[in-house]
Amino acid sequence: MQKKIRTGLFWFVLLQPFLDFYWFYNPPLSEIFHFSIPTIFRILAVAILVGMYFSQKRSWQVLKKQWWIIAYIGLVIVYTALHMWHVRQFNSISPNSYGYSAGQEIFYLIRMFLPLIIIYLTNASDFKEKSVVHIIQGLVGTFAGIIVITNLFTFSLGSYGGWIKENIFGWFFGPHLSFFYTASKGFFNFANTTSAILFMLTPLMAYVLVKEFNWLNIALYALQGLAMVMLGTKTASLGFGLASVVFAIAYLIHAFAIKDIKFSWKLVATVAIIGGLYAALLPKSPMLSRSNLDAKITETREKSKKPESEDKLNKKLAKGLKKNKGIKRRHFLISFIKKYYPNYSLNQKFVHKSYPYTRDPEFWHRVMKWPVGQRLNNRQVEQAMLDQIIHKNNSSLDKWLGISYVRMSNIFNLERDFKSQRYTLGLIGTIIFLGVYIAILIYAIIFWFIKKNCRSLLTSSLIIANGLAIGAAYYSGNVMDFLTATIILGFFNGYMLTQINERKKNKAAA
Repeated sequence: MQKKIRTGLFWFVLLQPFLDFYWFYNPPLSEIFHFSIPTIFRILAVAILVGMYFSQKRSWQVLKKQWWIIAYIGLVIVYTALHMWHVRQFNSISPNSYGYSAGQEIFYLIRMFLPLIIIYLTNASDFKEKSVVHIIQGLVGTFAGIIVITNLFTFSLGSYGGWIKENIFGWFFGPHLSFFYTASKGFFNFANTTSAILFMLTPLMAYVLVKEFNWLNIALYALQGLAMVMLGTKTASLGFGLASVVFAIAYLIHAFAIKDIKFSWKLVATVAIIGGLYAALLPKSPMLSRSNLDAKITETREKSKKPESEDKLNKKLAKGLKKNKGIKRRHFLISFIKKYYPNYSLNQKFVHKSYPYTRDPEFWHRVMKWPVGQRLNNRQVEQAMLDQIIHKNNSSLDKWLGISYVRMSNIFNLERDFKSQRYTLGLIGTIIFLGVYIAILIYAIIFWFIKKNCRSLLTSSLIIANGLAIGAAYYSGNVMDFLTATIILGFFNGYMLTQINERKKNKAAA
């Protein structure tokens, strides 16, 4: 049975890229059931794996000794009850409470819990390193292969919407289109999610290259770097270089300080060539194109302090507000924002859909007073909208129990994980569901330092990979709420736990 569970987990993890295809999350496939097809499949698959695991008498015996697991499950149940009780009532400017649904919220909490089950099952399944290496190769080959192939043949989804119109050769010889038409994410749903996954996989793929220096792994490592530049996000484009440098430092430490591996000039030369090609691509990449455009827009707007048209509008606004009082002031402000919000560089989706100006014009009036650089910072505006919503609800429990994921997603997903979950789950929920990843990482780091036997290049690579994933989640968002990323993260967390626990028990080698 243990072998069947390992086999099931093996293929389940390798299936994750295919379950992240864009079409599953958009009509008509997204409308077949009330919830997305991949999420339903994942819940059923994990339920089957759990059923298989606990069909063994030994598994129940082990669980009885793991009092902390039982206590944690009890804590999750208590928190879920309190969270659902708190978020059911909400004072808001929205007539439908921002589309809140108790069923969807419970579904979300299940999604947050699934990767934690993967951690437990992986840790209990005694995966061999060879199988994990094949999983790393399979994930890198699938994600990177799809991105590169679809880019070359110009039938990739754009990382920032729509479809691309130019492949990598167009970066050098084409009409040099906007990053909107050149950054490509293959067929995957969210560019940020895919970027974080590849960022996490970079040190793991580098480890596989060190362990088995052959043409297959050289090709996979190079393919991964190419795909990450094609993605066009900062996390992916700069992440490949950053993750490779961090791994290189770990490699040198293991080769010359810990001395558990042999230094190879052939390996270093190969990686240097790949790194040189990667560095040559960056200046022409969609990521740099976008960064230059954003900087140019901000510089142009800030250079003259405020454009002449904005100065005139501010005077017109001040005059109108002074003249109109009470309900007339509100009507004037609504009319003004409707007509002139583009002049203030405000995001149309934010103003019209996320937090409609017609329902709270005073909020957008305050935002219009911000410096232009802050108005162009979507994350800052997203956070301000959520803060205003919590202010309107006026409940001290929002800080601890959250306002619900359903509400936030119907407003706008804050692109900064951990902060995002503090709004949706509250501080308590964030610690319960996301604190596990940080706790496991800290646990692994502590034993890496205090137990000599835990200092293998494999454990170092896993620590780097899981740490980078958490860093990417905080920096770019759209990671910890999305199962494609968290199931893969959960698997490598579980395997890292296995490595640390097995090695720290070996007193002879410690």
